[in-house]
Amino acid sequence: MAPFTDREREQVTELHAQGHGRNEISRRTGIHQKRVSAIAAELGLSFRRGGARTAAATEARKADAATRRARIEETALAATEKLLSQMFAPAKVFNFGGKENDYNEQTHDEPPFADKRAIATSVQALMQTALKIAEHDRADAATSGVDAWLEHMTDDGDD
Repeated sequence: MAPFTDREREQVTELHAQGHGRNEISRRTGIHQKRVSAIAAELGLSFRRGGARTAAATEARKADAATRRARIEETALAATEKLLSQMFAPAKVFNFGGKENDYNEQTHDEPPFADKRAIATSVQALMQTALKIAEHDRADAATSGVDAWLEHMTDDGDD
């Protein structure tokens, strides 16, 4: 590989400082990507994504998402409890019918079977949602320790 010119070093340094990646620097300058990488390495510049700010932003986003999932899980469980209480509570059954389209209603000790089946289906869907959220968060908690360890092991100090 031919020696680097001062102009190449200037271009890479300037565009890197502006936050451009290797591919973008290569496109803007016409310097081959491998050469851009070699110049950056010589200058002690890194194209490693992330750094402390990105890591902090990612962690904040993960925490916000976990909070939202917890709210959804709690809402699903509360709705499940409400539906289950309706399964065996008095229920008003009504219909419109007849030649005059009359309104009729009756109160029963419990909802009709078809309504109970609909309630059970809804309860099942809500519980599956709550369980999937809980499983996701348990798996996420289990892997976060491994991720931190891997990041520590691969950290080469060029943030």
